[in-house]
Amino acid sequence: WVFVCLFLLPASFFFDIWLYFRNRIVFKLSSAPKKHGSKVKYVQKQTVRVEPLVTMGQLTATLNPLGWTIPVVPELDDLTVGGLVMGTGIESSSHKYGLFQHICVSYELVLCDGSIATCSAKENSDLFYSVPWSYGTLGILTAVEIQLIPAKKYVKLTYRPLKTLEKIAEETELASKNPKNEFVETLIYNKDEAVLMTGNQTDDADIIKENSIGKWYKPWFFEHVKTMLKKKGTTVEFIPLRDYYHRHTRSIFWELQVIIAENYNNDNNNNNNNVLQDIIPFGNNVLFRYVFGWIVPPKVSLLKLTQTKAITKLYENNHVIQDMLVPIETLKSSIEKFHEVFEIYPIWICPFKLPANPGLVHPPKNPRTNELVPLYVDIGVYGVPKAKDFSPLKSTRAIEKYVINVNGFQMLYADTYMSREEFRRMFDHTLYDELREEMGCKSAFVEVYDKVNRSVRE
Repeated sequence: WVFVCLFLLPASFFFDIWLYFRNRIVFKLSSAPKKHGSKVKYVQKQTVRVEPLVTMGQLTATLNPLGWTIPVVPELDDLTVGGLVMGTGIESSSHKYGLFQHICVSYELVLCDGSIATCSAKENSDLFYSVPWSYGTLGILTAVEIQLIPAKKYVKLTYRPLKTLEKIAEETELASKNPKNEFVETLIYNKDEAVLMTGNQTDDADIIKENSIGKWYKPWFFEHVKTMLKKKGTTVEFIPLRDYYHRHTRSIFWELQVIIAENYNNDNNNNNNNVLQDIIPFGNNVLFRYVFGWIVPPKVSLLKLTQTKAITKLYENNHVIQDMLVPIETLKSSIEKFHEVFEIYPIWICPFKLPANPGLVHPPKNPRTNELVPLYVDIGVYGVPKAKDFSPLKSTRAIEKYVINVNGFQMLYADTYMSREEFRRMFDHTLYDELREEMGCKSAFVEVYDKVNRSVRE
């Protein structure tokens, strides 16, 4: 934490300042007044066209003051449009709008032969549906057109504490299927305690209940939510829209107090022991928040860049970051499985709609009813496992096999150890393989499996 506080936080702060002024200059130089008519066209279509390096923080800072937003805004400021398209993205509005790819109207790519292609649901539709989750193995993304919806000033957020795993699974599913809820999210703090949050945008706020959770001096959001477990009944707050969108940014969910490891040998040099310490152990302390909260969080890229090989290895052996997408009816059994294999809390629960579009990720048919399974849930685990028999490879493989068996999917930004056959069972490669053959991608880009699988990369 000494290195993080004395070097990474100031470095991140100055990098943000440099990036802010750079983007302002680029934006001004690229404003192109003569293209005003074409820009208005996108507003009339209720879409926004952006480059892949545009971040969620930049997008909301630009759109929200104009009265617009995008339907799905993944929480962390630094997530880029390109990463969310080529990988995937999710938010508490995804039960209504789907994943980030499902709010995209068109993509522009440079193909392996150097040509530029534009694709949408009506134009080059095979390419359009194959781009998400492809990790740049079909072409290089250069522009994305995204849906817009009107933005309001606040989110009226209702917190509801839940007891017992049965109640957690039942109430999360009911809230996800309620069309009146614009936002649905559950944070599970142990196997039998959670807080369900439902919300809607509004322009009318009760000032007494307003909570600007994005302010630097405010408690980290997940810690604030945890206090709701002690309250009886529901609690309502009015949160400024942009504060709500980026509610997990300051603490990087709960990663700033996730434990990292350093190894040392004992006197006999017979075994290794872990000395565990938080990245910023006092980050949520009131005094720290008021004095230094404005420079939090450190850049994740700088954290990774400055880690030694030993720290990186120990971090990998004692820490888990995974998002698994499973049918919502399996939520209870899935939480039980994650508890057995990892025992990491809090757990992030985010429901989402999964349309039956072509491509790598789409719902299978329910073997019991022969109907499509449209509603899924993202189970996000980020932290240090407390399970006694935890092993990075063995434990991750156990979860991967479970997710395959329930017709789920693994987010591919995290470590995956699946075999090529298992990977192809999880992700439908039919259209993807046809396009790679047709466009001559095999000589230019590796397969997505070769890009994301841990053993292949090493």
